[in-house]
Amino acid sequence: MIVSNDNTKLEPKTHIEGRTISFDFPSIRIGIAEYEEGPTGCTVFHFPDEAMAAVDVRGGSPSTFTTDNHNLSAGERKLDAVCFTGGSVHGLEATTGVTSALLRLNGYSTSWMPKVVGATIYDFVVRENAIYPDKLLGLRAFETAKSNVFPIGRQGAGRSAIVGKGFRQWEYSGQGGAFKEIGRTKIAAFTVVNAMGAIHNRDGQVIRGFADASGKRESIKTQLNDLELGFQMHENQNTTLTLVVTNQVLPSVYLRHLSKQIHTSMARVIYPFHSIYDGDVLFFVSTNEVENPNLDPTHLGLYASEVVWDAVLNCF
Repeated sequence: MIVSNDNTKLEPKTHIEGRTISFDFPSIRIGIAEYEEGPTGCTVFHFPDEAMAAVDVRGGSPSTFTTDNHNLSAGERKLDAVCFTGGSVHGLEATTGVTSALLRLNGYSTSWMPKVVGATIYDFVVRENAIYPDKLLGLRAFETAKSNVFPIGRQGAGRSAIVGKGFRQWEYSGQGGAFKEIGRTKIAAFTVVNAMGAIHNRDGQVIRGFADASGKRESIKTQLNDLELGFQMHENQNTTLTLVVTNQVLPSVYLRHLSKQIHTSMARVIYPFHSIYDGDVLFFVSTNEVENPNLDPTHLGLYASEVVWDAVLNCF
């Protein structure tokens, strides 16, 4: 019998045991919850004062929840929470736990609809069960959310994330985060890296994924010159989920275009990226708290792209 949520008593784990990063951005509350029986988990980002958002979805295999509401060409796209989750399409159930928590938080008023988006990774490659993040797990992650701390590595939605699944041997990755301030502008980046490609440092060296039997990692170029290269694709099983948040006031049009600029920049650190076997999603969010005339949107995008690179580099 395959072990699943339906035939196993599962206990949510919400306390943080691994590494964390600390930062100063109280407008974001972050919580994680996991099922060790998987292992799998989810990561929830709550914006108590609401935020504005845009989304960029790429690759051939995305799995998302209500992202169409944030992908239109005009109008404001408000947001209360983001839920990143394992469990593939089944794990999107965790997002309903977030919407339920927000309903309770607002006194069960049905005249106000919670604005929640979600995205999921396929994390069944490394385990032999069918356990996925469900409504209870999403609810627990939301209830335990706190400000100014983010768990990194194999925690939350990155609990069973792996990289380098397309070439040679994969390796464990996880979720990573980074933070930067430019004057009054804050930029935070959070990512769950579960890619077909490998992770590269700023010198272009492969530092996670694409390992051979001895553990040596080689670039795509080197492998393409190997006539015995064996492609071991995991179809529809690769996704990198990213959330970038700034407190700088930005119109919707800038949110949309910066989401594309930042997402494109990630091909420097994850390669190959946005393949037909990947379902990459990036949310770009503004909490609209400060004006910074000294930082134009183009340079904001450049800074944010570097912060995202840092986030990917500390996901393992």
